[in-house]
Amino acid sequence: QVQLVESGGGLVQAGGSLRLSCAASGRIFSISAMGWYRQAPGKQRELVASITTGGSTNYVDSVKGRFTISRDNTKNTLYLQMSSLKPEDTAVYYCNRYPPNNLYWGQGTQVTVSS
Repeated sequence: QVQLVESGGGLVQAGGSLRLSCAASGRIFSISAMGWYRQAPGKQRELVASITTGGSTNYVDSVKGRFTISRDNTKNTLYLQMSSLKPEDTAVYYCNRYPPNNLYWGQGTQVTVSS
């Protein structure tokens, strides 16, 4: 059974930084491409960034140069370093496999960026 637990969200002013973490249980983490996703109020959930098992990364255009996804396979943990945050980054952030498995969605972590 796989469980993904996100943490690290909070309230931050525009221009600030946050580091999100996703702790994964089960064996699936080290053999899976992973992704960070977000869902803003009234909008569909979207992929923010993804990382392969080998460390190759991709980002949605709106976060390129500001967000960095990384993983530590020894700790079964996925990270998202977010800098130069903007109010439009406000959302609930989730981690999941990439592409996502609907069985694995966790509670997410709320990120709120004030202007």
